[in-house]
Amino acid sequence: MQEKIKTGRVIVVEGKYDAAKLAGIVDAAILTTDGFGIYTDRRRQRLFKTLAQKQGLVLLLDSDAAGFRIRTYLTNLVGAQYVVQAYVPAVHGKESRKPQPGREGLLGVEGIDDATIRSMLQTALAGENEALPAKRAGRPITYTDLYEWGISGTADSAARRETLLNALGLPPRLSKKALVEVLNTLYTFEELNDQVGRYLPPSG
Repeated sequence: MQEKIKTGRVIVVEGKYDAAKLAGIVDAAILTTDGFGIYTDRRRQRLFKTLAQKQGLVLLLDSDAAGFRIRTYLTNLVGAQYVVQAYVPAVHGKESRKPQPGREGLLGVEGIDDATIRSMLQTALAGENEALPAKRAGRPITYTDLYEWGISGTADSAARRETLLNALGLPPRLSKKALVEVLNTLYTFEELNDQVGRYLPPSG
């Protein structure tokens, strides 16, 4: 099994199936645009701007016209100086989960083979200093912390998570994995624990 590609940049893809594909190839934070949802999601826009300035982004989007529109939008949104562009080839076909091909008949990122994605990322990142960002002082945030704060895995966790993310100005539609990655980029445990105490009543 090949070693995962490591990068301190945040990799941006269009949807959850693309993210699932990338999770087996890279050791990095992966976030989605929710397709064209990025155009109207102000919190996700602000988050991408913050992460771009802190760590930089890698844009790995579909090779169809929609993917290129999103790529251009994001590059202009966060600033080209913070972005590395990774391109997958235009390959005709259909993902197995879909009943029919997309409008242009091209495979999305999720349908491209691992070796090609790996090659595209290595090409895009070539020559960069790929050392991971220095660890912030304080311990990292874990899945257990999410549970103990009552924002994951409890009866009222969805409402508590929404309250906290609203208070922090973060987009509500983040997977648990993406949430942990984002929180660890922006906060230490100690910093976020203070915020939880400020905005949420004790869990349980």
